[in-house]
Amino acid sequence: MFFNRFALFLILGSVVVQAQYTDQINSNRPGASIGAFAVGKNVIQAEFGLAFRHYSHSGYNNSTFDGGIGFLSLRWGFWLETLELTVESKYLRGSLNSKLAAQPLRNPKQGFIQNFIGLKYLLYDPFKKERDVNVYSWKANNGFKLRDLIPAVSLTLGGNYSRKDNPFPYNNVFGSIYRPLLFQNLGAPPDEEPPVNLRGTLATQSHFLGTWVFVTNFNYDRYLSDYPEMSYILTLTHTLDPLWSVYVEHQGSQSDLFQDSLYRLGAAYLFSEDIQLEATLGASSKSTPSSIFANVGVSYRLDFHKDFISAEEIEAKSNKKGERKLRKTLNKNSKTERKRNRKAKRN
Repeated sequence: MFFNRFALFLILGSVVVQAQYTDQINSNRPGASIGAFAVGKNVIQAEFGLAFRHYSHSGYNNSTFDGGIGFLSLRWGFWLETLELTVESKYLRGSLNSKLAAQPLRNPKQGFIQNFIGLKYLLYDPFKKERDVNVYSWKANNGFKLRDLIPAVSLTLGGNYSRKDNPFPYNNVFGSIYRPLLFQNLGAPPDEEPPVNLRGTLATQSHFLGTWVFVTNFNYDRYLSDYPEMSYILTLTHTLDPLWSVYVEHQGSQSDLFQDSLYRLGAAYLFSEDIQLEATLGASSKSTPSSIFANVGVSYRLDFHKDFISAEEIEAKSNKKGERKLRKTLNKNSKTERKRNRKAKRN
C-alpha cells in the first residue's frame, strides 16, 4: 500500500524524519492508495505482482469476465527529496462470457487497462520538524496527540495513455457487449478512450499512536475524455510488529459511465530492508458489475540515496578531524620529549 509503514511506526517517541528517505522500503502497496511521501532522492523502486479478477454483471444477464492482471509501478526519486517520477502499468488478460444470446459466447480479450506517467511532489511535511522525546515516559511518546492528525500532503499530476484499439476502454471489461447489442440500431459507436487524458491525485497521510497510519486519496481522473471520473480511497494501516502490517481500504468512484464501491483487506511482510511481500483480498458492494479479486506482489528497492550533509555538519566534522590530528601530533611530540628526557638522565 504505501507508506513509511515500518520505518516511521516503530520509532520510540515522536517521529523524527529527515525529508523523504527511510532506512526501510516505503511502498504504496498492497492497497490501491498512494502515500504522501516519495521514495527519496536517488532511490529506484519497483512494485509489481499478479492479480485475479472475477466480474459478473446483473444488467447483462449475469455475463462474466475472468482474467489475470500483471501490474507494475516504477518510482524514481530525483532532483529533490520531495519529488518523485511514477510510472504505473496494468495488463489484463481474460475471457468474456456473454450470456445475452441464447447460446453463451466466450471471447478472449487482452490489453492494457492502465498506463500512467506522473510526478508527485510533497506540499507539506508535518514530520520535518523534530519532536522532543521524553526518555522517562513511554506513554508520553506513544500516546495520542491532536497534532498527530495533521497529515502530510502531496499532489500527483500526470497523464493516462491508451491505444486506439484498446479492448478495455475506461476499464470497462463489458464494453464490447454493451454497445453493439443494445445500440447497434442507433448507430452509436463503441466507447473510445482518447490516446491521452489527465489525472490528478491529492494524497494525505497521518501517523498516530505509534503504529497506525491513515491515508486518503482524492482523484480526478480521465480529464479531457468523454467520461471524467472522480474517486476517493481511504486506507487504514496497522503495524503488528517490525515485520508485519495489515490494512483495510475503501474506494469509491463515479463517472457518467459507471460507479463503483470496493473494499480491500490485506497484509504486508518486510522480507528485508529493501524487499516487501504483500497479499490482498477484495470485493465490490454492487452488482453492475460485481467483482471479487485477489492480489500478490513484491516491492523491491535499489537504494543509492546519500544523506544530505549541512554546512554546519561539514564544519563540525572538519573540526573534529583537526582536533584528532592535533591530539595525535601532541601525543607524538610528548613521546619524543619523554624519550629525550630519559636519554638526558642516563647521560
